[in-house]
Amino acid sequence: MTAPRPSVWRAFTQPAAWTMFLFGFSSGLPFLLVAGTLSYWLKQHGIVLREITVIASAGMLYVFKPLWAPLLDHWQVPGFARFGRRRGWLLLAQLGVAAGLVAMALLTPANLPPFVVASLAVAFFGATQDIAIDAYRIEIAPPDQQGALIATYSLGYRIALMAAGAFALIFADHVPWAHIYLALAAGMAVPIIGNLRAPEPAMSQRKPPAWVDALRYAVADPFVDFFRRYGVVLALATLAFLLLFKIPEQATIGGIMGPFYLDMGFSQTQIGAITKIYGIWIGIAGAFVGGAMVVRWGPWKPLCAMVVLCGSCNLLYLLLIAFPGNPWMLAVVISAENFTLGMLGPPTVAFLSALVNREHTATQYALLSSLVNLPGKVLGIFAGGIAMSVGYGTYFVITVVALIPATLLLVFLWPRYRDIGKDGAE
Repeated sequence: MTAPRPSVWRAFTQPAAWTMFLFGFSSGLPFLLVAGTLSYWLKQHGIVLREITVIASAGMLYVFKPLWAPLLDHWQVPGFARFGRRRGWLLLAQLGVAAGLVAMALLTPANLPPFVVASLAVAFFGATQDIAIDAYRIEIAPPDQQGALIATYSLGYRIALMAAGAFALIFADHVPWAHIYLALAAGMAVPIIGNLRAPEPAMSQRKPPAWVDALRYAVADPFVDFFRRYGVVLALATLAFLLLFKIPEQATIGGIMGPFYLDMGFSQTQIGAITKIYGIWIGIAGAFVGGAMVVRWGPWKPLCAMVVLCGSCNLLYLLLIAFPGNPWMLAVVISAENFTLGMLGPPTVAFLSALVNREHTATQYALLSSLVNLPGKVLGIFAGGIAMSVGYGTYFVITVVALIPATLLLVFLWPRYRDIGKDGAE
């Protein structure tokens, strides 16, 4: 007898889905403020493209979050223990993000060294809250419900991107950037309240008897466990795939896109309205389609389809070079890029979530998600220098080249992962 298909409606209306909506807002708010949006503020101060992409790479700290993720798996935050392990760490990180944004607003790029330090603090606490949120999501619901949680998380995340991107850019034509950062720091109050009202996941973990065992269990075992469960060949092939398949997306998230749009003749208001308001809603629609696909078919089949389709969309930026300053062409490019990018998100997160061992939720997910983002973010650091040397068009072509080996790895991995994360299957 065939098992009934999961209910998409029930998955999207469970209480945990709307908790993840607020946590998605918390996660998305600081991201652009130390990357894409920051690049506009820096360019306004006359900082050159090469330096902008380096400074706006504060988001690289997100890649190094596995280094402190074991703390979130195995230790409570002093003074926050009454909120629980996941929510306590999340509350500390949320407060840190708000304080860092206030510091950036007060310092401004006119005081560049301490301003960069403040942006690094925002990135650090932003990465920390991502660790806590990802672990919370995995532990609060079973694998077959993860697609819906990821979609509502994406909704909150993209609304935050709209606030930190579109609204920030539009208001920047009328008010100082410092005022915008102060307002967005105040916006962190909404997810903080959501955190205070959220339930703590019910997870029991064995506690090693001695500190040496505790260190091994918290730091070494999460890394060894992945190879132990999947075997060396499959584990290495999986890690290689994770390193490659999101390079096209990640290489356009950092500081290069703001200067690119400006150099193509678009105003900040046009950029904000098309890429950060219209584009965000297109991305939200794509995320809900991707989430529904995960609920119905599991993460692997949608992931395979969207890896190729989404990554290829970087070539559409060549149209903006051919038609500079054309808002209709910008809308076409953003429609395709954001919709496919939105569809890619849920199967990616659901696939990574299905790979982790729940004894090491935060650590293993932080490691896998960091590997996904690492190559593209490294490329983003040098994006300004590459674009200045070979041109924007060649840079976008380079970002798509990684799809070739990633697609070959898809063929090898298909038999092993086609049922992973589907009704709890692994």
